Amino acid sequence: MAHRILITGGSGNVGKALSFALLQSGYEVCHLSRSKGKTPDIATFIWDVNAGEIDERCLTGVQTIIHLAGAGIADSRWTNKRKKEIIDSRTQSISLLYALMQRKENEVKTVISASASGFYSSRGDKLLDELSSPRKDFMSKCCQLWEQAVDKGAEMDLRIVKFRTGVVLDKTSGALVKIAQPIKLGLGAALGSGKQWISWIELSDVVKMYIFAIENKDLNGVFNMATPNPVTNQQLTTSIAKQLHKPLWLPSVPAFALKLALGEMSLVVLGSTKMDVSKIQKAGFIFAYADLKSALKNIYESV
Repeated sequence: MAHRILITGGSGNVGKALSFALLQSGYEVCHLSRSKGKTPDIATFIWDVNAGEIDERCLTGVQTIIHLAGAGIADSRWTNKRKKEIIDSRTQSISLLYALMQRKENEVKTVISASASGFYSSRGDKLLDELSSPRKDFMSKCCQLWEQAVDKGAEMDLRIVKFRTGVVLDKTSGALVKIAQPIKLGLGAALGSGKQWISWIELSDVVKMYIFAIENKDLNGVFNMATPNPVTNQQLTTSIAKQLHKPLWLPSVPAFALKLALGEMSLVVLGSTKMDVSKIQKAGFIFAYADLKSALKNIYESV
């Protein structure tokens, strides 16, 4: 029988790419979602996290759970209500699954969860490894609560792996789309000082790292998910413009303007997070796209 994997948040770009790669590798994949899926090879089970409702059949035959579910961090302004939605969508969802596992017989051995580089918040030029302390702002608090909720699985003797994910570079979603759009119009510019560090990773390496965690049973605990070559905001903007053959002539967008427009959420674009990824490398993971030039070339030139 094929290894069966249940993915929460499977309809997001990472979830879609990971699901396809797993199917190609011979795994069985099923999703937990708020609505029925459209992929014939993937069974979709319905849940309503806010109502505490979940289709109990979702655990049948599942050996690994990959927890990607969560409201978008930068999708809308951080009101108190939105902050609660962001946290609850990550913590209550995995808690709902754990509650089901405690009352229903299952074969789950491993839970692999997303987390985020926001755990560390903005730390200037400091190189941050997995033992670096968190901060007290919203992003850090969210990641701490997220990881703590996932860690509850250890009480059921599950293998727990958490990936503190940096900026995922993907042609169709996320930060790259938002940065590239004005560049394509000839209106690109660095943000703030442009000196803030961005720990990034190309989407295919994200997928590859999740599969690495599935297949390496000795992998446990938390790992930074980014390449070994972080770049500054200015370097990223310049590299994208060069790849797209577009000029950069506008001055940087002032930090005060971003703070005025985005409020507290401006930390997402003005924060500086420089992650050390030697732990996952020592575990044996090899990046396909460790440098920005090759990553952007793959993103924009591959068919």
